[in-house]
Amino acid sequence: MNEKEAIMIDSLGGWRRSHDCGSLRSKDKGQEVILMGWVNGRRDLGNLIFIDLRDRGGLTQIVFDPQVNEKSHERAHVLRNEWVLAVKGTVSAREEGQKNPNLPTGDIEVKVKQLKLLNQTETPPFQVDGMVDASETLRLKHRYLELRRSRIFQNFQRRHLIASCVRAYLNKNGFMDVETPMLGKSTPEGARDYLVPSRVNKGEFYALPQSPQLFKQLLMVSGFDRYYQIVKCFRDEDLRADRQPEFTQVDLEMSFTDEEGVIGIIDGMMQEIFREVLDVEVVLPIPRMEYQEAMDRFGSDKPDMRFGMEIQDISDLVQETEFKVFKQTVEAGGKIKGINVKQGADSFSRKALDELSGLVTEWGAKGLAWVKITEEGWQSSLKKFFEDKQRDLIDKRFEAYPGDLLLLMADTPAVVNPCLGHLRLDIAKKMELIKEGEYAFLWVTKFPLMEYNEEEKRLEAVHHPFTSPLEEDLHLLADHPEKARARAYDLVLNGSEVGGGSVRIHNLDMQEKMFDNLGISREEANMKFGFFLEALKYGAPPHAGIALGFDRLVAIMCGLDSIREVIAFPKSLRATCPLTGAPSRVDEKQLDELGIALK
Repeated sequence: MNEKEAIMIDSLGGWRRSHDCGSLRSKDKGQEVILMGWVNGRRDLGNLIFIDLRDRGGLTQIVFDPQVNEKSHERAHVLRNEWVLAVKGTVSAREEGQKNPNLPTGDIEVKVKQLKLLNQTETPPFQVDGMVDASETLRLKHRYLELRRSRIFQNFQRRHLIASCVRAYLNKNGFMDVETPMLGKSTPEGARDYLVPSRVNKGEFYALPQSPQLFKQLLMVSGFDRYYQIVKCFRDEDLRADRQPEFTQVDLEMSFTDEEGVIGIIDGMMQEIFREVLDVEVVLPIPRMEYQEAMDRFGSDKPDMRFGMEIQDISDLVQETEFKVFKQTVEAGGKIKGINVKQGADSFSRKALDELSGLVTEWGAKGLAWVKITEEGWQSSLKKFFEDKQRDLIDKRFEAYPGDLLLLMADTPAVVNPCLGHLRLDIAKKMELIKEGEYAFLWVTKFPLMEYNEEEKRLEAVHHPFTSPLEEDLHLLADHPEKARARAYDLVLNGSEVGGGSVRIHNLDMQEKMFDNLGISREEANMKFGFFLEALKYGAPPHAGIALGFDRLVAIMCGLDSIREVIAFPKSLRATCPLTGAPSRVDEKQLDELGIALK
């Protein structure tokens, strides 16, 4: 048989798979089977040719032996990695010493009687099996090859299972899956909208939804009571590891309820998902912490609770010090805060501490002071500015003992808290304080309702303009709206926000007051949200909801840092698709039909 005959492409010819490549075991010995898949690896020993055949089920070793079928054996010499095969053969037990305990099918092999070559391949641009040896751009360009990797495929198996658990849980808790429109009205209040021009109504545009926020509230006005969907959302914003221009969220809304109702549903959902998917027990209720406490203790509104190193305020202990930086900061209304790096004194050299100081400077701080706690006391340039009693009180506040390292900062709370929050995370990674496979949930509640936007010189909503203020803060809306807190709540997992929601405003008067505080005129409100304001006139029930970042949740449950790893065909950091070349120029005729001219 010449090589041209050996690589002739066959049809299936009526063959049907009897098993996938991961299901055969010793109990199947002697059974005739048909397997189909890709060549994952080959070992040509001349007399015997071994192929690892792969499909989504796993790997099975198949053997070409001239004593079983000489023609198939001869043809098998030309086979290469990623060629597509179908084989018919008999399941046999591997001989002792040749079993593979690391493979579910490692006790058996299939001795091939017939071979069909279904397709061949060009040399792949990177090795499909084995180590990642290509740039992300190249891998995304050939994403269909990377998706063949078993590790990547397992991420999508897990994603599918998580989605199935979400649907099953919400279905049994009385929620109805309702689809909302993809083509809607542009109502930008956060990130930029993706716009879609209308051919029928030239000069007018749809917007892809940043979330189904207004539609799900309209469903509550409609009496649907409990709605959900696993839905695509779109935001035209700068990207990073946990952002994509199109992403998926678990969106839900509930009528005649409050914070407790939504939090209770999500607590139960997280417990069920983690139990079913990871065999991890989430202890309920999930702990809660108010926003201000989270900022004061951890310097973040999404604190990672898998380790300690909490921020301590020592302003009251240092206000009488001779150290001018601390004294002047306190007198100006600032704070002196720090963290205790347990047993960190020996882990950070002077050079390493200088590098930390450089980091906090990049984050906006003026500098970083440090104290190493030794058996003899403080080792620090600060020592001379403090009396023994002051040093003892500071040690007590930090619960500091010999071997510990204190890192201190002086500035306004708006600078100190987030800088120490970043520093806390950076040090935890450097010292490997975070255990793999740990999951720490937290609800962060009572966020600020509004914050001042320096660029636009006005207040803007922290969550969105349909969030209810706390009832005890209603009196602040007239004169001090910036001090009002929201009936908003975020679900945090391992230092990442995986969900955010709120109790909604459900009456027109309150909604108009909110728009007034946000500097949104009645005309602008009617132009952007008129259809929704009209609906509020017709008996809207009290309602609340939440949106969970599904991609982010899946990535964390897969032990991954980037959501791109759990999205089948993600965009690059430049919001491009290396696979398809999107976005791309379109034909002038298409633009003419839409009434659009490019500058």
